[in-house]
This record gives sequence, C-alpha cells and structure tokens, in this order.
Amino acid sequence: MSDVTKISFGGYQGPNSVHTYGAEVFCDALRRLAGDAIEVDFLGDITTTGRNAAELLSLTENGAFDGCYFSSSYIAHRVPALTLFDLLFAVPEKAETFALLDGASGALLADEVAANTGYIMLGVWDNGLRHMSAAKRILRTPADCDGLKLRILPNENHKAQFQSLGFEPQIIDVKHLKEAVNGGAVDAQENPLTNIYNMDLCQSQRFVTLSGHLMGISPVLFNRDTFNSWPDTIRAFVKQAVAEATIAQRARATADDDRSAAALRDDGVEMIELTSEQRDTFRRAVAPIVSRLTADLNPDLLKMFNVNVQPPP
Repeated sequence: MSDVTKISFGGYQGPNSVHTYGAEVFCDALRRLAGDAIEVDFLGDITTTGRNAAELLSLTENGAFDGCYFSSSYIAHRVPALTLFDLLFAVPEKAETFALLDGASGALLADEVAANTGYIMLGVWDNGLRHMSAAKRILRTPADCDGLKLRILPNENHKAQFQSLGFEPQIIDVKHLKEAVNGGAVDAQENPLTNIYNMDLCQSQRFVTLSGHLMGISPVLFNRDTFNSWPDTIRAFVKQAVAEATIAQRARATADDDRSAAALRDDGVEMIELTSEQRDTFRRAVAPIVSRLTADLNPDLLKMFNVNVQPPP
C-alpha cells in the first residue's frame, strides 16, 4: 500500500447542501475509478472544527487540504476575470453561463486562476442564482433598500454595488450567517433559494425578492503543486471524478432550487417577482459601478458572455 495516494477535500456547507452532494459524488467516483490506488477523505463543513469557512481557501492553497470548492466571489480580488460573476444584473442566464464555462471561456478562467493563485481549477459548480430578502420590507426598487443592513460575502465589488442600491453592507462569514440574520444583526441578506431554505434563513426573512441579481459559481480548486506532483493516472482519475461530480451537482442544484422555492411558499414566505421596469431600475442604479468594474476585464471574455454594462434607457 506504499503507492496509495491520499487526497483530502474540504467543504463548508451542511449535509443538505448541493455542494456537499457534489463533493460526495466526487469522492465516490474517485474511489470507483482509482480503487486501492487512492484514499480520499472529505471534511463536509470546516466550520464544525471552529474555523471560519473562508479559511478553507488558504488551507487548500498552503497544502493542508488538497482540494475544495468555494464561491468565486472570495477570490475575485486575486483573479480579475472572476469579477465577471460579481456584476449585479449583468451576467447571462444559468444555462448559457454554464455552456460558456464548459468551453473556451472556462479554459480562459482556469488559466487566470492558475496564473494568479496557487490553485488549479478543475471544474465549476452551480452556486445558484442569488436573490435578495428582507425581514420587514418588500424590496421592489432601490428605494426599498435604503438604509437596510445587508449581509454580504467578503467581496469589495459586492459592497460597492449594494451600497449604490442604498444598502448598508455587512460582511459576515458563513459560520455566523444564520445567527446574524435570524438574530436581527442585519435586516436583509442575499443568497440562492437553497441556502435561504436549507440554512433556515426564512425564519426571519419573510420577503424574498426573486432578483436573480448574481449567477453564483463555485470553482473546484486543487493545490496546484500537489496536483502536479501526482502520477498521470491519479491526475486523470481526479479530473474525471470532478467532471462526473459537476454534472451531478448542477442537476441537483436545479432540482433543489425548485424544491426550495416550493417549500418557502408553503411556509408562507412571500416571493416577489420583479417587473421588467423594476429590474431596469436596479440595473440603472448599479450601472456606473458595473461599467467601472468591467473596464479592465478581458474584452474577449466580456464578448463571450455578452455582458451588458449599459443602463437601460
């Protein structure tokens, strides 16, 4: 057994998460493909060890973990191309986005991840369409957002854009999200429907605006030096296992989104659809910052995604 390759993979969400599901499919596929040649260990939620979720990124980059999944918004400040997925009301629909990510644009993103970090990106998982919710107020226009404390990811691009909508953004780690939201430390938050339901944020957030303001992605990242040190056969097995997990994770994410929407409605949560005019109001409010954020992005990438940075008339 001296030739056994040990692989550790980390996550930061609970057992009902579509990301945990994807990670479990990855581990099962890797065991099936590689047999006794590998031992894979999966830590489902790093916050259960007392660490903040965001620490998983540095632990993977310094080699304490071999791989992980993580929201792209946490590393966009290091990988400029990933800023594309931090633009409010600008990125195409989910199916089109993933079709692009599975082609040349995904390869371009992977190159930028490798050039700017210690990771290699082997896949992209569905991190959901993000929607806004509030505890005591329906959010239909930027005027409705004025003065509300909004929990956001640790991302300066998000902060600037949400401020332009009138929010007072509050950066809070996933580890403390439920406590902050349901304990009243914030008035509002933004997340995919699956997180709003599975994390029980609807306990306090009774008004969900189906804004779909961000198309969230979670790159599947491995420590680049560690990955390159593995034999060719092991690297091939890992790539194939990630590919299988990606297909399964995206399918589960779509089904789970529908399930969560139905469950939220059954629980009495008010789900608000935006009219095209209301959506345009939000787009106009963030357009100056979106334009600034895209100024230094790869023009070819913007063209691939047909990003619309101009405010509606």
